[in-house]
Amino acid sequence: MGAFTFLYKSDPARGRLWAEVFRRRAPHIDFRIWPDIGDASQVRFLAAWEPPDDLAKRFPDLQVLFSSGAGVDQFDFASLPPALPVVRMVEPGIVRGMVEYVTHAVLGLHRDMPQYRRQQQEACWKPLPVRTAAERRVGVLGLGSLGQAVLAQLVALGFDCAGWSRSRHQVQGVQCHAGADELPAFLARSYILVCLLPLTDSTRGFLDARLFSQLPEGASLVHVGRGPQLVDADLLAALESGRMGDAVLDVTDPEPLPPEHAFWRHPRIQLTPHIASMTQPLSAAEAVLDNLERFEVGEPMQGLVDRARGY
Repeated sequence: MGAFTFLYKSDPARGRLWAEVFRRRAPHIDFRIWPDIGDASQVRFLAAWEPPDDLAKRFPDLQVLFSSGAGVDQFDFASLPPALPVVRMVEPGIVRGMVEYVTHAVLGLHRDMPQYRRQQQEACWKPLPVRTAAERRVGVLGLGSLGQAVLAQLVALGFDCAGWSRSRHQVQGVQCHAGADELPAFLARSYILVCLLPLTDSTRGFLDARLFSQLPEGASLVHVGRGPQLVDADLLAALESGRMGDAVLDVTDPEPLPPEHAFWRHPRIQLTPHIASMTQPLSAAEAVLDNLERFEVGEPMQGLVDRARGY
């Protein structure tokens, strides 16, 4: 491929860890951290959370845009060169982190930990009935790499699991549903609902009153997708009415929420600041280098985005 530059435009501290991996494994690559771009005409690859404006003019020979995170909804695809491949981050650290967070949240809801926290504040010593995992139905929205990894762990713990996605999947030990026609049946059986959907036009506002009304009475939500998928007012109303039991939210819209937002102090909401899963710099750099090798020999890259779907 000849001499070329790989440009990193995200957190500089993480970028320096990427640089170590590149120096060790691919010393022939001129790795640079924004804003030190060097010769713009030599930039062939860019890893960014938010790419700079005018990509086509700024880097005329850019061949691949890598997202430095698992999502790509922060990209304005309309402003990107139409033929430019876009690749989301697929690396083990993201998967492990998400599996840990969701498993913790589901186990907490399953064992009534939110209610015990409320009882503790009232000095109330009241044991609640204990159910086995096999008696608890968990549903996961989204059957991509993260959804499947989460389900594998929940199945291993003995939960009665189902999954839903737009297209058909088969996941061992999981009752899989696909498409709009099968969504109601999936929701009706999901006492703990986990949202791992990508943010697209069709999933914006997906978690709304109509969806909540199709869940079992008192069902709980674990939301680790994207903030704009949740209609805040509908969740608050569902919690107040008892239609929903508890909610664990790691994503909001906006982020962070304003101090006056009701989510901060709601007794049935557990809020975390978008920390469920983060890319691990060293394994992320290794994953990108693996993809560069695939690109050079004409093999499909892991995480290549289908622009028509938006993920």
